[in-house]
Amino acid sequence: MQNEELAYAILTPYSMRKSRTGGIISRLISRTGLDLVAARMFAPSEQLVRQYADTIVSETEPAHRATQELIRDYILKNFGCEKHGQRARVLCLVFRGPDAAAKMRTTVGHIRHETTAGETIRDTFGDYITDDGGKVTYFEPGVIAAFDPKMIDRDLKLWAQYSDSDGGILDNCVQFPENAKVEKTLVLIKPDNFKFPNVRPGGVIEVFSRTGLYIVGFKVHRMSVAEAENFYGPVLPVLQDKLGHSKGRDAWEDIVQFMAGARPSDTLPEKREEPGSEKCIALVYQGENAVSKIRDVLGPTDPAKAPPGSIRKEFGQTIMINAAHASDSVENARREMGIVRPEENNFKALIENFYGRK
Repeated sequence: MQNEELAYAILTPYSMRKSRTGGIISRLISRTGLDLVAARMFAPSEQLVRQYADTIVSETEPAHRATQELIRDYILKNFGCEKHGQRARVLCLVFRGPDAAAKMRTTVGHIRHETTAGETIRDTFGDYITDDGGKVTYFEPGVIAAFDPKMIDRDLKLWAQYSDSDGGILDNCVQFPENAKVEKTLVLIKPDNFKFPNVRPGGVIEVFSRTGLYIVGFKVHRMSVAEAENFYGPVLPVLQDKLGHSKGRDAWEDIVQFMAGARPSDTLPEKREEPGSEKCIALVYQGENAVSKIRDVLGPTDPAKAPPGSIRKEFGQTIMINAAHASDSVENARREMGIVRPEENNFKALIENFYGRK
């Protein structure tokens, strides 16, 4: 069996501003076949930007070195700046699997593409435009990544080092008009989207992008049984009123099992707090009237009743297997975020554990 590696891709501030997040994530997951194991939003500090940029140029071959210099200069110019009232937001995604570095290279591609056939992420979402004399007049890489395991090791440790100070929930990156009704709301991309590497997680994010809201938090999460019980606690009495005490309890345990991978009645007390077997993505969206905008795009609980173009119509199957959850009020968003803890830094813990705290 091949040794597992980590690989990473950082969505650039431009990709985030242009709401290309979903499309890029779809390709990263489906085309690499790798497991998305961690992610974190960053508003990079000047120190992180400079230290990361200093690692970029390593090639001696002139053409490759020139491309690396372009990427270095791009990072210095764009990663720590503010444009149009927004501080730079980047999303660092970490993947794991055999030959992860090589698979990431193939999927991300070289920025100096000769065609625009959409074969790679940079082919579609990046730009490398030159004048007749060969001088680069516009450059946008779409994503930043390293393709050598040793460089990936070095880079991920650097981002982990700054993941507490520069990462988490980015509350103050976007300026809103005075008196705007700015809200934060929670979205969970549910486990039914992660049964195998596919475009669905990114597809869900892509549909949410039409709200015009900003992603300010992003966490790969595995709900424990205790978290799922707490999260869906308000649903239990509703189901029992509707179905009766016993059948309502069974239906509620089905929901907990779907989210955490185990039924409460079958879980030993000492196992209740452990991360579950099922993966979801927790996103925090911020903007004016965020709760209602997200709920409108999500659609009703039953996919059969959801309107065309809504997430649950596009991706849902049943009342339980319905692609995504979204908070139904600002108060519930606070309660649910308190349970899922999207600010929690499991990004750093994963990197330190994988590399043995070297």
